[in-house]
Amino acid sequence: MYFDGMYFLIIIAFIFSLWAQFRVKGTFNKYAEVPNYSGMTGQEAARRMLDANGLYDVPIEPVRGSLTDHYDPIQRVVRLSEPVYYERSISAVSVACHEVGHAIQHKVHYPMLVLRHRIFPIVNFASGVAPFLLLAGILFNAFNLLGIGIIFFSVAVLFQVITLPVEFNASSRARKVMLEQGYVTHSEAKGVGKVLNAAALTYVAAALISVLELLRYILMFTNNNRD
Repeated sequence: MYFDGMYFLIIIAFIFSLWAQFRVKGTFNKYAEVPNYSGMTGQEAARRMLDANGLYDVPIEPVRGSLTDHYDPIQRVVRLSEPVYYERSISAVSVACHEVGHAIQHKVHYPMLVLRHRIFPIVNFASGVAPFLLLAGILFNAFNLLGIGIIFFSVAVLFQVITLPVEFNASSRARKVMLEQGYVTHSEAKGVGKVLNAAALTYVAAALISVLELLRYILMFTNNNRD
């Protein structure tokens, strides 16, 4: 009964994830066709925001692909997809400033970002090992292995949950600067919000699926221990 309900929730969450991915692409493409009033490209907006926060030494690089934008904390570089780097749209400046938000978090040692960076090596190992332990535990009814797999998987899930405030905070920083510094007008703020919120939904969906998967494994482990 518990498992039937859990499987149903996981399926719903998976559908939500697909919808979120579809929405972020659709929203980005929609506002990629809307020029921003300031006339800045994503690169120009990112450079201006970096310099305004004293991050003169953080470079901005174009990368191929769509929605491949990210901030690399190891190399300390903002990488923007070509549509964001070169275009003068609401989508371009929104995504560019969001990534700069992560660079600012790095500079000010935003606690959740610091925590995410510190546990990343552990997460990298745990996420690689967990699937094998969970599968072996289920196939061979080895619930000691299943329990260890749950512990490792929990670390990976924790990482995804921690990512949520990191992403929301970066978007919040971006919106504030974009409005205060005139990168966008107040009439354009609605479009900025839609672009950033759509992107955030993909992280929410991924975290939700992982949490539900973790609960399913925990229920499996506890139910078998009762038998």
